[in-house]
Amino acid sequence: MPTISFFYGIVIRMYFRDHAPPHFHAVYGEHEAFVAIETGEILAGHLPKIATRLVKEWVLARRPELRENWTRSQMSLPLERIPGLQDD
Repeated sequence: MPTISFFYGIVIRMYFRDHAPPHFHAVYGEHEAFVAIETGEILAGHLPKIATRLVKEWVLARRPELRENWTRSQMSLPLERIPGLQDD
Protein backbone atom coordinates (compact mmCIF):
# COMPACT_ATOMS: atom_id res chain seq x y z
CA MET A 1 0.00 0.00 0.00
CA PRO A 2 1.68 3.20 -1.16
CA THR A 3 2.26 6.05 1.27
CA ILE A 4 0.93 9.19 -0.41
CA SER A 5 1.54 11.71 2.39
CA PHE A 6 3.10 12.16 5.81
CA PHE A 7 2.59 15.03 8.26
CA TYR A 8 2.85 15.47 12.03
CA GLY A 9 3.52 11.75 12.48
CA ILE A 10 0.41 10.76 10.49
CA VAL A 11 0.97 8.41 7.57
CA ILE A 12 -1.57 8.51 4.73
CA ARG A 13 -1.82 5.40 2.54
CA MET A 14 -4.07 4.22 -0.25
CA TYR A 15 -4.62 0.65 -1.47
CA PHE A 16 -4.81 -0.22 -5.16
CA ARG A 17 -8.30 -1.37 -6.22
CA ASP A 18 -9.72 -0.85 -2.71
CA HIS A 19 -13.46 -1.09 -2.03
CA ALA A 20 -15.89 1.84 -2.23
CA PRO A 21 -16.58 4.43 -0.94
CA PRO A 22 -13.45 6.35 -1.94
CA HIS A 23 -11.21 6.50 1.13
CA PHE A 24 -7.65 6.32 2.41
CA HIS A 25 -5.97 4.88 5.47
CA ALA A 26 -4.55 7.21 8.12
CA VAL A 27 -2.09 5.69 10.59
CA TYR A 28 -0.91 7.48 13.71
CA GLY A 29 1.18 5.33 16.06
CA GLU A 30 -0.84 2.21 16.86
CA HIS A 31 -4.07 3.83 15.63
CA GLU A 32 -5.52 3.40 12.15
CA ALA A 33 -8.67 4.72 10.50
CA PHE A 34 -10.31 4.57 7.08
CA VAL A 35 -11.24 8.14 6.11
CA ALA A 36 -13.78 9.19 3.47
CA ILE A 37 -12.33 11.42 0.75
CA GLU A 38 -15.57 13.33 0.23
CA THR A 39 -16.24 14.26 3.86
CA GLY A 40 -13.06 13.63 5.85
CA GLU A 41 -15.12 11.56 8.28
CA ILE A 42 -13.76 8.35 9.80
CA LEU A 43 -15.54 5.34 8.26
CA ALA A 44 -13.88 2.69 10.44
CA GLY A 45 -11.15 2.53 13.04
CA HIS A 46 -9.99 5.27 15.38
CA LEU A 47 -7.53 8.14 15.61
CA PRO A 48 -6.86 10.37 18.62
CA LYS A 49 -8.86 13.61 18.61
CA ILE A 50 -6.02 15.89 17.47
CA ALA A 51 -4.96 13.50 14.68
CA THR A 52 -8.59 13.31 13.53
CA ARG A 53 -8.75 17.11 13.34
CA LEU A 54 -5.49 17.35 11.39
CA VAL A 55 -6.54 14.64 8.92
CA LYS A 56 -9.90 16.31 8.31
CA GLU A 57 -8.19 19.69 7.74
CA TRP A 58 -5.80 18.01 5.27
CA VAL A 59 -8.65 16.27 3.40
CA LEU A 60 -10.50 19.54 2.94
CA ALA A 61 -7.35 21.18 1.56
CA ARG A 62 -6.36 18.24 -0.70
CA ARG A 63 -9.65 16.71 -1.88
CA PRO A 64 -8.97 17.14 -5.65
CA GLU A 65 -5.59 15.38 -5.35
CA LEU A 66 -7.15 12.62 -3.26
CA ARG A 67 -9.91 12.09 -5.82
CA GLU A 68 -7.30 11.85 -8.58
CA ASN A 69 -5.25 9.33 -6.62
CA TRP A 70 -8.38 7.28 -5.90
CA THR A 71 -9.11 7.12 -9.65
CA ARG A 72 -5.50 6.15 -10.33
CA SER A 73 -5.59 3.48 -7.61
CA GLN A 74 -8.68 1.88 -9.18
CA MET A 75 -6.73 1.51 -12.45
CA SER A 76 -3.57 0.28 -10.64
CA LEU A 77 -1.63 3.32 -11.86
CA PRO A 78 1.17 4.85 -9.79
CA LEU A 79 -0.09 7.22 -7.12
CA GLU A 80 1.09 10.79 -6.75
CA ARG A 81 2.60 12.15 -3.55
CA ILE A 82 0.36 14.75 -1.89
CA PRO A 83 1.88 17.50 0.29
CA GLY A 84 1.15 17.35 4.00
CA LEU A 85 -0.09 20.19 6.18
CA GLN A 86 3.34 21.51 7.08
CA ASP A 87 4.31 21.56 3.38
CA ASP A 88 1.83 24.38 2.74
